[in-house]
Amino acid sequence: MFETTRRRALQALGVGGAAAAAGCSVQAPSTEAAQKQRDRVEQAPTPSVDRVAADPTDIPEPIDRDEPAEVDVTLRPEEVTAEVEPGVTFDYMTYNGQVPGPMVRVRRGDTVNLTFENPSENALPHNVDFHAAAGPGGGAEATMTAPGETAHLRFAARYPGAYIYHCAVPNMDMHISAGMFGVILVEPEAGLPEVDQELYLGQHELYTDGQVGQEGNHSFDMAAMKAEDPTYVVMNGEKYAMTPDVHGSAATVSTGNTARVYFVTGGPNLTSSFHPIGNVWEEFWPQGSLTTEPQTHIQTSPVAPGSTCIATMEFPVPGNFKLVDHALSRVARRGCLAIVTAEGEERPEIFDPDPREGGGKTTPA
Repeated sequence: MFETTRRRALQALGVGGAAAAAGCSVQAPSTEAAQKQRDRVEQAPTPSVDRVAADPTDIPEPIDRDEPAEVDVTLRPEEVTAEVEPGVTFDYMTYNGQVPGPMVRVRRGDTVNLTFENPSENALPHNVDFHAAAGPGGGAEATMTAPGETAHLRFAARYPGAYIYHCAVPNMDMHISAGMFGVILVEPEAGLPEVDQELYLGQHELYTDGQVGQEGNHSFDMAAMKAEDPTYVVMNGEKYAMTPDVHGSAATVSTGNTARVYFVTGGPNLTSSFHPIGNVWEEFWPQGSLTTEPQTHIQTSPVAPGSTCIATMEFPVPGNFKLVDHALSRVARRGCLAIVTAEGEERPEIFDPDPREGGGKTTPA
């Protein structure tokens, strides 16, 4: 029954075979097939939600055990409509209703038991490719489901690090752009160093048929994606989502604290130049790899589409610390910004914004 239903769903999209389903066909999906996917999304009503921006502090606790275990994970592809910014809506594709999808946390040697539930109210087939899984398509073929179907996948977490997972159906770039990506963290057997705070952020592009700030519902624009000309470049799904004026700061920390950031670039096309304004990455693990010693005191580092990084930062003084893509037009024009707010006593020996006696600014005579 599953194979018959899956084949029927793929034929309706104008593609054929499990290789194409996993995004591995030699020939790219046709423009006609891409248009059919977009039309299905536009024509099928999607539930409206208040937000898709994932809470960056909603992270599973560090693993406190010495033995491997079986870890049950459920992912649900959910097609929803939400605001990119006030007055502007977009039809997202998500895992579990959030962007990025929920962070999965396991230990090296664990076994992941995945349940993949494609709700019947969805318009499209979906699946998931785990870069942490050693197997065909990272599980994409095994989890390819039409609306109303459920699939199961079992894989061993064999190598430590932070790895992306993402949708890998035909026109996978459209699905990833619309929000279908996340992180699976595989902790080393010895665990990770203790920190005061952990954060989870994901960057991606939205390609729409409107302009930034143009009110109304924006449809997905396949031509803009092909040209790699996004309307928005965002962290956690929405313009300036993790800032005090939208959903609140990514986190509020105390001065003297250390935060570890798990960052993923879903893309599907643009590399992020990840940078903390007014700070540096005290420790930086490129590609999310935990098998090497971290780099230290890194100002800006590229995180390519389909990859991650792990980075720590300290907060010696109070203030708002901005996490950005240092391709700064994406920050100023397209929405790519998150803020961490540090609270505590001023330390003028480290940073003094007005060192002159008496303070105050002067103007030329």
